[in-house]
Amino acid sequence: MTIQTTDFSSKILNWFDQFGRKDLPWQQQKTPYSVWISEIMLQQTQVTTVIPYYERFMQRFEDIQTLAAASEDDVLHHWTGLGYYARARNLHKSAKIIMADYAGEFPTNVDDVVALPGIGRSTAGAILSLACEQTHSILDGNVKRVLARYAAVDGWPGNKAVEQQLWQLADELTPIKRTADYNQAMMDMGATLCTRSSPKCQQCPLEADCQANNLGRQSDFPGKKAKKTIPTRSTIMIIPQWQQQILIYKRPPAGIWGGLWGFYQIEGKEQLAEQLRQLQLIDYEVQNLAPFRHTFSHFHLDIQPVLVNLTQAPATNQVQENQQCWYDLHNPPELGLAAPTQLLFKQLANITP
Repeated sequence: MTIQTTDFSSKILNWFDQFGRKDLPWQQQKTPYSVWISEIMLQQTQVTTVIPYYERFMQRFEDIQTLAAASEDDVLHHWTGLGYYARARNLHKSAKIIMADYAGEFPTNVDDVVALPGIGRSTAGAILSLACEQTHSILDGNVKRVLARYAAVDGWPGNKAVEQQLWQLADELTPIKRTADYNQAMMDMGATLCTRSSPKCQQCPLEADCQANNLGRQSDFPGKKAKKTIPTRSTIMIIPQWQQQILIYKRPPAGIWGGLWGFYQIEGKEQLAEQLRQLQLIDYEVQNLAPFRHTFSHFHLDIQPVLVNLTQAPATNQVQENQQCWYDLHNPPELGLAAPTQLLFKQLANITP
């Protein structure tokens, strides 16, 4: 397929001028910092979900200096519910690096940006093109879909060879002028027209030349990852309760829910007494709560919550002693919480006087 690159970008930019999104919060008074935060939040998350999180995050962490100086708990607290928490931890790490190595100014060299934790080639290109008017191509999920359909690129984009083919297309088609508008338009088209299902081809400026559309094979592109059976795991979450307070602990920085606060977990109920003994909890009554499933991208987790109602005061209720915290349901501290923890707290708050 021969692509007229100037014609392609002209159609994209003409569409953007008429229909592109220009009123999103991070598009107002753009800075590398604000675009960086938005781009990280938008990874695997829809715009409508991101907007309130972005606004709260920026109100609390107005610049790199504020973000770098904050505690990890504070950062994760403002990310709670958005998921993929490594994104928040990497933002925090990157802010500290920028303070130490770049005097608090977001770097403008693409290699320096890519070297920051949690930033890849496409995200770096988006930040520097949108905020700094530099010429860089991008290849997020939306752009991959537009290009794969337009040029009928076979294969799953997660495959290195397929991704490289799409990068070559992105590099060829990205204009030197108005790169920021073009990149924004490509992301907007993927999000609003060239959607995964039911694409609005009749409204697309590329309709006449799009190979997938001409072949009637829109659903075949981009290729899908081979399906695997998602395994199921199970766990028991222990919820010690004294009056209105619940015992939680801060998880290790790596792994699932890294750095977040949650409940102690065991594999079988035969381990319950020993775990409670280690926590110096002696007199109690046990109550099973309704089990539920939490699904990650790569496995299901079946959770059995066990409420442990203490019949005498715990040995200590000092907050954050040994990375533990007695969480007050009706006067909650600002901590980063795993999604199941947040869900269970809401349930418990409704039944705890």
